[in-house]
Amino acid sequence: MELDKCINFLLSSAQNVVFQYFNQKLSPYNVTPAQYGVLNCLWNHGELTPKQIGELLVLEASSTSGILDRMQKNDLVNRSIHPDNRRAILVTTTKKADELRQPVEKIVKDMNQHFMANLSDDEKDLLSKTLIRIIQMNKKENSLD
Repeated sequence: MELDKCINFLLSSAQNVVFQYFNQKLSPYNVTPAQYGVLNCLWNHGELTPKQIGELLVLEASSTSGILDRMQKNDLVNRSIHPDNRRAILVTTTKKADELRQPVEKIVKDMNQHFMANLSDDEKDLLSKTLIRIIQMNKKENSLD
């Protein structure tokens, strides 16, 4: 099979291009693309458990834990014991993270415009819907295991 017909190659290559761009733009704020994902979840949903964050970001528990560890060391999140369930942890943003929201969200907006500038509105919509369907199919298949 030719590489331009291999979904893994195409998605990985495209993701790598976008990731490198995003990583470079976020670096002045000492935030990684993965950490942005966590911040976005918390900014939009409020306090969450690590499990909820992992589900929203489609991450394994160990990956979520590692990201949260680094974020806590960089004063981007706080973790506390859930008041109703001492076995559960709640994650919240810090003041430092909240102050980063506006400039980081501008980077995301600019990045989307940068990579989608040459696509028609229909192409943008189709791309987003197709990627969402791939993600949802994976979630559905894994929930049947």
